[in-house]
Amino acid sequence: MIVTLWRWRATVMAASVTALAAVLRFADLGHPRALVFDEVYYARGAYSLLQMGYEGKWGHDGGHFAMGNFSDLTTDGDYVVHPMVGKLLIAAGMKIAGNGPFGYRFAGAFLGTMTVLIVALLVRRIMKSTVWGGVAGVLLAVDGEHIVLSRTAILDIFLTFFVVAGFALLWLDRWRAQRIYAEHPPDTTGAFGPRVGIRWWRLAAIVTFGLASGVKWSGATFAAAFLLVFVLLDASDRRAAGYKHWLPGAALRSGLPGALATVILMPATYIAQWANWFLTKGSYDRDWAQLHPGQGVTWLPPALRSLWEYHVSMYNYHKHLDTPHPWESHPAGWIIQFRPTAFFFEKADPSTCRGGNCVEDITSIGNPLIWWVGLAALCFAIWRLVVKNDSIGIIFGAGVLIGWLPWEPYAHRTIFTFYSVAMAPFVVMMLAWALERFARLDHLESRYSRVRGLAVGWFLVAVLVVSAFFYPVWTGQPIPAWYQTIHVWLPTW
Repeated sequence: MIVTLWRWRATVMAASVTALAAVLRFADLGHPRALVFDEVYYARGAYSLLQMGYEGKWGHDGGHFAMGNFSDLTTDGDYVVHPMVGKLLIAAGMKIAGNGPFGYRFAGAFLGTMTVLIVALLVRRIMKSTVWGGVAGVLLAVDGEHIVLSRTAILDIFLTFFVVAGFALLWLDRWRAQRIYAEHPPDTTGAFGPRVGIRWWRLAAIVTFGLASGVKWSGATFAAAFLLVFVLLDASDRRAAGYKHWLPGAALRSGLPGALATVILMPATYIAQWANWFLTKGSYDRDWAQLHPGQGVTWLPPALRSLWEYHVSMYNYHKHLDTPHPWESHPAGWIIQFRPTAFFFEKADPSTCRGGNCVEDITSIGNPLIWWVGLAALCFAIWRLVVKNDSIGIIFGAGVLIGWLPWEPYAHRTIFTFYSVAMAPFVVMMLAWALERFARLDHLESRYSRVRGLAVGWFLVAVLVVSAFFYPVWTGQPIPAWYQTIHVWLPTW
């Protein structure tokens, strides 16, 4: 009876947070009927993939496309600077829901919603609490940056989904290994501990990280860091189980096989998503090797030599991308959303809202309370690790740091705050953990403090109020200009 009740609670929680996320992401998804920010590249590229199997060049600025006129597409291959996975997913959404704005935003809204579900279920399992799993899910469901990127057909929401899915799969692998260690105490195994066997969950995670890298190359950074983190956690689990050679055991039976699997599966997954580029003659630079005999990496087969040279070109493009942009931002300010990105702005029909002077504005700013208190949660996680040997918070915090710090060396080039959407799930997981730790009193056998519990409750209410306040400028709803102005809380906004 108790187990059944527990499962019903988890089901209700998961269904509720997923429904909330879906409503906030799918409501009026076809608005605005325009190409928002970089949709001009990715939505049109996805349509081209559907029609020709490769990305062709487009004329004009995209206004025709948003209105359903696709005549600007040419058969010339277009030079694109990101891999295929995100655009293939956008194309899949268009295949399902049509070629209009709703269709090319469908896949992002769906996978953004699924990310919320994964976060809720993962935190529930890690923290052994349906309530706190629900808190984490709600926090991500109502975060503005995640909402905006879910409702926009650009790549970062797909990167976020695959990174979170890979992170969750690594947790499933860890829990399986922990069960095996519990079933094989030290006196029944060798000093290295038992063999875990084929680690299917980890292999699935590696493939998932390969897909993340196929959206944006920054997915590889998450892959390398998280795979290392979970090898260290495996060493910790072996030590906790009492195995004498816990560190060599983790290195030889977890780290080495994981590294070998990674260097095979990730490149294979990455290259596989270029299949349409290999198979269609119109693809940009597809015949580079034939046109440049004896150049490039000559020991590679011609098709791979062409792909390699294309990637060298893409890398150089990104490395030297320093064109000034009014909404570029320094990574140091991402964690507090110091310089959010304006995605869309235009005057609205005065008849669509009261006040006459109306605008439609989409700004990818995260809920300020979530991100500002999230920074405090990161500091708290570091403190808990050092003083209390509590590692859960810093595992979540690792996702924040991985999505943040590697961009610091590239601060000179044109980068944007919305790249931090890949950090958002880890910010909310870390924040939910910090709120739970704050509400409990360690010196009173971890019972909850009524005063602190109420403070946490009021904080969550404030988060919901702030999200409701900002929702119009996350979705481009027609609002009076004065109402748009009062959302500018900092001069940099």
